[in-house]
Amino acid sequence: MIQSMTGFGKSVCEFQNKKIVAEIKSLNSKQMDISTRISGLYREKDIEIRSRIAQVLERGKVDFALYTDNTSAEANCHINTSVFEDYRKQIVALAAATGLEEPKDLFQLLLKIPDVMKTEVQDLNDEEWNAAQSAIDNAISQLIAFRKQEGEGLEKFFLSKITNIENLLAEVPNYERARVDKIKSRFEDNLKSLEDKITYDQNRVEQELIFYIEKLDISEEKQRLANHLKYFRDTLANGESQGKKLGFIAQEMGREINTLGSKANHSELQIIVVKMKDELEQIKEQVLNVL
Repeated sequence: MIQSMTGFGKSVCEFQNKKIVAEIKSLNSKQMDISTRISGLYREKDIEIRSRIAQVLERGKVDFALYTDNTSAEANCHINTSVFEDYRKQIVALAAATGLEEPKDLFQLLLKIPDVMKTEVQDLNDEEWNAAQSAIDNAISQLIAFRKQEGEGLEKFFLSKITNIENLLAEVPNYERARVDKIKSRFEDNLKSLEDKITYDQNRVEQELIFYIEKLDISEEKQRLANHLKYFRDTLANGESQGKKLGFIAQEMGREINTLGSKANHSELQIIVVKMKDELEQIKEQVLNVL
C-alpha cells in the first residue's frame, strides 16, 4: 500500500506537573525538509529529534513542535522580593535626597530592573526525556497512520484513472482502418486534381503512399503505452516509497500519448488522445503527493 506525504499527528504525555505535547504535520516535497519548534528544555535534543523524523518519514516537508503545558500553580519565574524591596528603598531615598518626584508607576518600573525577576533553569533528566520521546513516537505513529489512510484513497484514484486510459486505448483500433482509408483517399484525390498538370509514376506513388502510411503507424505506441499502464499498476502493488518511480512512469506514458496525438490524423482519435491526456494530468498532479 502506497503512502501519501500529507499527514498529521499529535500526542500529549503527562509528566509530573506538566503535559508534554508533540505535534507533527507533513506535506509533499521532493526531499526531506524538516522545521522544528522546540521549547528551551528540550532544545538540546533537536538533532536527535530531526534524525528520528528523517529515518521514519523518509520524505516530505515536515513541521514539528514539542512544548509543555504546565498544570501546576507553581511557575518557573519568581519575583526576587529582597532585590525588589532593596531597589524600592533606594529609589524612594534618592527621590527624597534630590527633591525629585517619585515615579508614578514604581511597581512596573521595579519589575523591569534586572535580577528582580528570577527564572528557575531546569535540567532535562532521563525520566522526562523518556516521556517526551514517547509523545514524539506516538505523534509520528499517528502521522504515518494518516499517511496510509490518504495513500489508500490515492491508490483507488490512480487505479480508476489507469482503467480509464486503458479503456480509451481499447477504442483506438475501432478507427485505425478508417484512418488509413481516409489518408489514402485524400492522397488519391489530390493526385487526381493534378493529373492534367503533371505526369507521375503510379508505382512510385504507391510506394510513397505505403511509406507515408507506415510512418503514421501507431502499433508500437499502443503497445508501449499498454506496457507502461501495466507497469504503473505493478508498481502501485509493490507498496510504499514508490512516488518518484510512479512519476517517471507517468512521464513515459505522456510521451506515448503525445506521439499518438501527433500521428492520429483522425478527429475521433484526436478526441481519444485529449481524453487520455486529461486522465494522465490528473495522475501527474496527485503522484507528487506519493511517498
